[in-house]
Amino acid sequence: MNISDLFSLEGRVALVTGGSRGIGKMIVEGLLAAGAARVYIVARKKEQVDETSAELGEKVIGLVGDLSQMDGITALTDELSAREEKLDILVNNAGAAWGEPFEDFSEAGWDRTMDLNLKTPFFLTQKLHKLLKAAATEDRPAKVLMIASIDGMRSNPWPTWPYQASKAGLIHMTRRLAAELLPDNIIVSGIGPGAFPSAMNKAARDQEDVVKKGIPARRVGVTEDMAAGAIYLLSRAGDYVVGTTLPIDGGVVNANIASSFVDPGGD
Repeated sequence: MNISDLFSLEGRVALVTGGSRGIGKMIVEGLLAAGAARVYIVARKKEQVDETSAELGEKVIGLVGDLSQMDGITALTDELSAREEKLDILVNNAGAAWGEPFEDFSEAGWDRTMDLNLKTPFFLTQKLHKLLKAAATEDRPAKVLMIASIDGMRSNPWPTWPYQASKAGLIHMTRRLAAELLPDNIIVSGIGPGAFPSAMNKAARDQEDVVKKGIPARRVGVTEDMAAGAIYLLSRAGDYVVGTTLPIDGGVVNANIASSFVDPGGD
């Protein structure tokens, strides 16, 4: 058994949505460190895409697009299909959060959050099925990684109603898509991030000393934590992990016995 081969992504072509910052960028860094040949990233803001592509090097190819609507999903699929004959890895990371009091929660906030967090990963996986299938073999399956959240695994007190519901739905959809795509040698699994500093999780970024009090590991997540989890699931090491969403959260979901906790937030 060769440990390097077990966790290698040598020669793989990957797409990471929302890959220009936050958890998506952490995963991109992990893919590169594990030997990926090319990593496409897509986000709405060109400045962020260009900045991250320049920072991480020539193996990162930046694309600009809004995946919250079907035309954006179709445009990305067409662009990638024009560039690649196959796709080894799809990381469905793009997401949104919206918080308002129960009495005032808006339809606009509900629809945007549910669409980007739940509809987009389904239809992007559907549209890229052909490229994924072209890359997949029994010995080296293609991989789809859904980025959910621990907020889909347990409730928190924040008024982020559609965020929590959509992430719970994504966890179940991961199971269902895993069963659907496994015969095509495509393995679907997921990650449930806890508190990682990002623009979406400003609490972990700006109030680390407060947030870490609610985490059994007594710290927020760092790039290596997220990169390691992604490499595990996307490499040969994770080939027998099917339909599972792995919490990477310092123990919040499964090892938290504190009598009171400060909510660490989602991804």
